[in-house]
Amino acid sequence: MSDNSLEMSYLEHINELRKRLFRALLALIIGVLLSFIFSTFAINLLVIPIGGLDKLQAIEVTESISVYMRVALLSGFILAFPVILFEILAFILPGLKKSEKKWLLLALPFATILFVGGVTFTYFVMLPAAVPFLVNFLGVQTIPSLNNYIKFVTNMMFWIGISFEMPLLIFILAKFGVVSGKMLLKQWRIAVVVIAVIAAVVSPTVDPVNMGLLMLPLFALYILSVLLAFTAKKNTKKSDEL
Repeated sequence: MSDNSLEMSYLEHINELRKRLFRALLALIIGVLLSFIFSTFAINLLVIPIGGLDKLQAIEVTESISVYMRVALLSGFILAFPVILFEILAFILPGLKKSEKKWLLLALPFATILFVGGVTFTYFVMLPAAVPFLVNFLGVQTIPSLNNYIKFVTNMMFWIGISFEMPLLIFILAKFGVVSGKMLLKQWRIAVVVIAVIAAVVSPTVDPVNMGLLMLPLFALYILSVLLAFTAKKNTKKSDEL
């Protein structure tokens, strides 16, 4: 009897995961389809930091269309991000209380804002600093391929956008008692080292200027994460008292 219950529970979890993944995938497909409308406009925006499409070249026959699809995929992911995040969290954190579900729903718009904030920071701050440095390094004329440049730009935007989710992630972990503001505050030195490693991996160049440009907002986000962790603990105590 116990084995049958465990088997049913396992099958129910697999079925729940299948449903969540299907909804997330459906949201992504819809987002990508909508992105086809403005993908050309998005590509023209992405090439501004290097001086426009005239500064690039297409080497392969399918390069232009693959770049178009890559930009549409990233744009579609941004549009579908709230739904994808909700489905992931709803599966990982089942059996939530009513107050916890409320916080989860409130967190979704902020997740999108933080991700878009990271993408915007990349476009307006990181790329104008990194692209000229890379293209003019050693004074050698560089004409990147369209695919290489767009892949470089979209990778930066995606990973920096993800790294900007740190405050929200810390808030959720603190809400469920995994971390605390006091613990994070004590470990700020370790946080600086971790942020430096992240900046070194994500940053397209190894020069300290570009790394510093990325480290400053990441450290500011860490401080914000600490404050949110304290806030989450206070709200949890109030909910428990009620």
